[in-house]
Amino acid sequence: MVDKPDSQRQINLLGFHQKKIKITVQPFKWLHYHMSKEPVVKELLLGKEKDPLDKKTRKHIALSAFLAWVGLGADGLSSSCYGPQEAYLALGEHSQLAFYLAIAIAITVFIISYAYNQVIELFPNGGGGYKVATELLGSKPGLIAGSALLVDYVLTIVISVASGTDALFSIFPSRFLPFRLYFEFIVIGLLIFINLRGMKEAIKVLLPIFLGFLFTHLFMIVYGIFRHGEYLPQLVTGATQETFDLSQSKGIVFTLALFLHAYAIGGGTYTGLEAVSNNVNVLKEPRQRTGKWTMFFMAVSLSLTAAGIMFLYLLWSVHYQPGQTLNAITFRAILHDWSSAEWIVTTTLLFEFGLLFVGANTGFLGGPAVLSNMAIHSWVPNKFRNLSSQLVAQNGILIFGFAAITLRAISKGQVGLLIILYSINVFLAFAISIFGLCRFWLNHRKKYWLRKFILALIAFVICASILMVVVFTQFLQGGLEAIALTLAVVGVCLYIKKQYQNVDDKLLQADKLLIPTTPKGTPPITPTLNPKGKTAVFFVNHSKGAGIHTMLWVKRLFGETFDNFIFVSVGIIDVESYGADKKLQQMTDKVEMGLSFFVNYAHHMGISAESHSAFGIDPVKLCSELANKITKQKNECVFFASQLVLPKSNWLQRQLHNNTAFEIQRALHLNNHKMMILPMKLQ
Repeated sequence: MVDKPDSQRQINLLGFHQKKIKITVQPFKWLHYHMSKEPVVKELLLGKEKDPLDKKTRKHIALSAFLAWVGLGADGLSSSCYGPQEAYLALGEHSQLAFYLAIAIAITVFIISYAYNQVIELFPNGGGGYKVATELLGSKPGLIAGSALLVDYVLTIVISVASGTDALFSIFPSRFLPFRLYFEFIVIGLLIFINLRGMKEAIKVLLPIFLGFLFTHLFMIVYGIFRHGEYLPQLVTGATQETFDLSQSKGIVFTLALFLHAYAIGGGTYTGLEAVSNNVNVLKEPRQRTGKWTMFFMAVSLSLTAAGIMFLYLLWSVHYQPGQTLNAITFRAILHDWSSAEWIVTTTLLFEFGLLFVGANTGFLGGPAVLSNMAIHSWVPNKFRNLSSQLVAQNGILIFGFAAITLRAISKGQVGLLIILYSINVFLAFAISIFGLCRFWLNHRKKYWLRKFILALIAFVICASILMVVVFTQFLQGGLEAIALTLAVVGVCLYIKKQYQNVDDKLLQADKLLIPTTPKGTPPITPTLNPKGKTAVFFVNHSKGAGIHTMLWVKRLFGETFDNFIFVSVGIIDVESYGADKKLQQMTDKVEMGLSFFVNYAHHMGISAESHSAFGIDPVKLCSELANKITKQKNECVFFASQLVLPKSNWLQRQLHNNTAFEIQRALHLNNHKMMILPMKLQ
């Protein structure tokens, strides 16, 4: 008996001319059956899969100015539940100065909003503070701004849920307080679930809560001011007299420092204003106009609510009571002579809790957007660029939910501490990005540039001042922790960037070694496909060196066994390409050019070849569908892919690089297709 050559022996192992291969896949049919049922459950829980290439899909999920105001503006509006309170309490016995605070808050909101209108103009595809800092100041300032925003959005979730729970538990007896932690975990879990269904779907669920908060608090502000309207003139005289007396007894410097301290502590009131600029890409066309209207709605609603609540504190002479928010105390005072007072106050506080619930949702909308933009520049794992079947950044939503639960457990829900952490990171990101605007207008002196520069400069001075005051006055009460937390995120991002850069450098070296060996130009003869011949199908990506490596190994292992080569590549529609026609076209062109390279290379080797491509959000599904299509058209196909093997590997490095090749192999084997993975060791 003559031994078969190695190549033929290998082919037999893959199942050519053998019926045994069918027996080996039988035990997995039960798994295949249950896998086929999984989409039904997934669709039931998360909704139907959306086609990213269908223009109707984009139109369906894009947000109008009103819905964007609800979804992205809720964080800012919800800050009126705790920002004015913290500022008011920071004044201590000199509460009359809160009159100036109310005016300063309203003005500041409009100034910062106008500055972020400029961001919307310059970056209509989204990205916000991170993209502004990166493109206008450089990668390192962008990293710091992005890291601060990541921490900020996690804190948005934690502080909103914690503050909302405080408002809710103000209704119940104190014996229920031990259950706060479990309740907050449940709330965060619900937010994760509704956001996995889609951004627009989440906003629609929360819309009644938003409107309920708006109407109940508008009623309280208008009615509360009307009932004590005769005291309004006294607010002016009281604030003036308080300022004069305090200046005489403690000095002007002390008076100014006290005011700035309270103003900075209330800086949490301005948070959330950047959310629109981070998510311009999800707004309806024309995006810039929709974004500006959204910012206007946010500025008006936040300034009126925050300043109005501050005036209520003054008009009704509110004092802190343990276990009660100042809003709860104020609302009960306003309605003290109503027979249904407790019922109305309870309803109002429930809507307040609900809006903080909606505000926490902003963290799940804005945070993954920043994370995905940072993934484009390899500061965080590439998987955060990917979209789910509902066209949401699923990986980002899950990581933000997990981070929020962890931080909530560590911080024990101390709203005062969380606000310090929150304010420092918010105003760090504000200051860096708005400084980028100032630099941009100095370098691009176009029409109206001076007006825009001056307003951006004022906004920068305000944000930088608040940042410095909070850091210096609260350094030991949360400032140090805020700085350490942000620096830790920066450190992790730098490590991840270095790991990706090392792999990219090694792949580039492989390209330099292998690509120059490929023939140039059109081959003299283009071989035709053999319909009865055996076919090798190669899954290739952007790395030409990896693709050539796989082809050479197949030739070495199997010799002339294969008559046809087919090259398959899929283009992944991620957060960068979805909704941006130019980026989408660049991605598709890159995929087609890569396939043309491999086909031309095979033709030069005298092998008939063709290519297939597909575009979507799930590479495993796309490759599986293409494999089914190819096997119906070609005779006896074997699929090949390469997998990078790093010399040293730890847990974090394994998270940075996907196992798509193994997932494709598993999917193909379940469909009775044969696939081999050839390792590519990077030296």
